[in-house]
Amino acid sequence: MAPERHRRGEVLDALRGAGAPLGVADVAERLAVHPNTARFHLDALVADGAAERTLERPSGPGRPRTVYTARPGMDRGGSRGYRLLAQILLSRLAAAGPDARREAESAGREWGRFLVDRPPPFTRTSAGDAVARLTALLADLDFAPDADGDVVRLRHCPFLELAEEYGPLVCDVHLGIMRGALAELDAPVEAEGLEPFAEPAACLARLRRT
Repeated sequence: MAPERHRRGEVLDALRGAGAPLGVADVAERLAVHPNTARFHLDALVADGAAERTLERPSGPGRPRTVYTARPGMDRGGSRGYRLLAQILLSRLAAAGPDARREAESAGREWGRFLVDRPPPFTRTSAGDAVARLTALLADLDFAPDADGDVVRLRHCPFLELAEEYGPLVCDVHLGIMRGALAELDAPVEAEGLEPFAEPAACLARLRRT
């Protein structure tokens, strides 16, 4: 653990073990550090949502003291295992048999409908505007898209390792996202297919005017 993270963990442990709100000087004394060091880590814990900063109820004249308490719940620091979670879910879906790819594409469709930037009510979306909105969505998802007529090059895959491991399932999710987004826009264009790694540095999404 990095020294700074280790120290921040000690500050959080001090708050949790105190039984009452602590001020900067209290934390500095307990950990034998400079008050500025204690204040730095306390403010960082507040910014991370792990601690709360309040004003102590005054017991006499003078400015009320700022005190800190630990927020209930797990420590939100540390590493995450989102890729492992994705592998677990994809492996379960892959075991579903022939319906797995259809389910993956269907899930992508639902999220595509949810994620796309919809136009105002009573506005008819042209094919060009729909492609622009689809490209903006794919850019937000970090696909680095490049639209060229009825072809969208995806020059980056944010799920590359998973796509290499589970292949069609991940690509079906991507295709579903595009299909769901275009369907939500109700535009005269649809995603006809997705060719994984069709070029050395890109996947190709092919669109069709309807």
